[in-house]
Amino acid sequence: MSSQNALLSLFISLAVLETLAAARLPGLRSTAELNNSLTYLWPVPTSFSHGVGVLSIDPDLDLNDEGDGGESSIVQEAFQRYKEIIFNHRCVKRDRYDVTRLTISVESDDETLQLGVDESYMLFIASDEVRSVIQGITIEAKTVYGALRGLETFSQLCNFNHRTKTVEVHKAPWVILDKPRFAFRGLLIDTSRHYLPINTIKQVIESMSYAKLNVLHWHIIDEESFPLEIPSYPDLWSGSYTKGERYTIEDASEIVDFAKKRGINIMPEIDVPGHAESWGAGYPDLWPSPTCREPLDVTKSFTFEVISGILSDMRNIFPFELFHLGGDEVHTDCWNSTSHVKQWLLDHNMTAEEAYQYFVLRAQKIAIQKGRTPVNWEETFNTFKTCLNPRTVVHNWLGSGVCPKAVAQGFRCIVSNQGVWYLDHLDIPWQDFYNNEPLEGIKDVSQQPLVLGGEVCMWGETTDASNVQQTIWPRAAAAAERLWSAREDTSTGNINETVLPRLEYFRCLLHQRGVPAAPLTNFYARRPPIGPGSCYLQ
Repeated sequence: MSSQNALLSLFISLAVLETLAAARLPGLRSTAELNNSLTYLWPVPTSFSHGVGVLSIDPDLDLNDEGDGGESSIVQEAFQRYKEIIFNHRCVKRDRYDVTRLTISVESDDETLQLGVDESYMLFIASDEVRSVIQGITIEAKTVYGALRGLETFSQLCNFNHRTKTVEVHKAPWVILDKPRFAFRGLLIDTSRHYLPINTIKQVIESMSYAKLNVLHWHIIDEESFPLEIPSYPDLWSGSYTKGERYTIEDASEIVDFAKKRGINIMPEIDVPGHAESWGAGYPDLWPSPTCREPLDVTKSFTFEVISGILSDMRNIFPFELFHLGGDEVHTDCWNSTSHVKQWLLDHNMTAEEAYQYFVLRAQKIAIQKGRTPVNWEETFNTFKTCLNPRTVVHNWLGSGVCPKAVAQGFRCIVSNQGVWYLDHLDIPWQDFYNNEPLEGIKDVSQQPLVLGGEVCMWGETTDASNVQQTIWPRAAAAAERLWSAREDTSTGNINETVLPRLEYFRCLLHQRGVPAAPLTNFYARRPPIGPGSCYLQ
């Protein structure tokens, strides 16, 4: 920490030494002027300092890579990607620029992307001509994924001056030290209720990286459709809506690779034993009977052989350690009304509810044997917490208060309270997304690390490629700052004064990057603007 403090002092001194004039962001109407006392970075960094100068950035910005991981293709490709974002306007060539190079120093060449990977970074921005050990733009990170987060922050500091037709960084010099508050910062998408084309999923992933979200929870399969190819059981995707609404294993691998290059893990979900009617389209023996199509047949070894085959095939596609096994909304009435299942229950001295427990625990055992950490919806904890495997990650959704109970029992937990973090609930305002505190009710400091983080959920009953992005954004960004930024930076002050202008600014940034984020101030989310006006005031 002492070296970081020294660097902070150095750059604060540079703010005094530099004689560049302070300037407002150009091109905004007076009715939408930015509040110069706010820092328009989203999510807000852990700590930062800045000056009052303006630096021009060379559109031919060079990359200087350092460290064992600096030459990583992930870093190199990200640099080119962000150059296109930053210089999206045609710049007028000048004889001289204040900044002509960006140095990215990455300590490790290990590109393994798993839960808890180091995403911290330090970002320094000063003129090339300042007499200092650090000149130009420097990003220092321990991993390539920290470097990605630093590039995103740098890109948000860059503004195009429409008068001079150059890209500038305002309030220079900058010193930013940043790291995430939670390791798991997720977004769920649902491709069973509506198929989402591959390019749409990639667009969602790309936009997640802008808000520093890092887990895409891919709810691939549900009762309505089974769109994923499973080589071990090739008829499973007979449960897709049509042959054109499917994902091959190559498609899925491409999505995983695309996400990794943006520092985002893919957590797949197969929901068992409920929400699985579509499985029987290809293998009817998985249904207890033609009139009892879910939960899956608990009596047959074949059912668990199929689950094992799915998990084995998915292991080759999805390397993330967390694997979601669902377990929610299991209605066992038809097990009791199906003769062979009823007899099996009698033979095993089980009630239907106990058979539900048996099914979940057997599926967990299969997942753990294949090197997975099982994630289950909270009903499993609520119903048989004392029997769950201790490695289970409990996924909250029904309401508040579950994570405090789960961590008190030693389980890890993910927060997705439907009352505040379900994006398909169009009447939940951005303020509720922002104010939802994952550690609420957990007073024991030793239990707080068991909360891995949280996830906003984009269930797909009324969402497809035509409206998914404007339903996700910008409300998901409100949760993203809660999950990334320090609690003291997100829990004080009047958020309509300190947060809303910044979130409106981030929404406009999304627009500039091609993301159709809906207005913030409409009563119902994803509705279009109600009239003319600046992007910064909607």
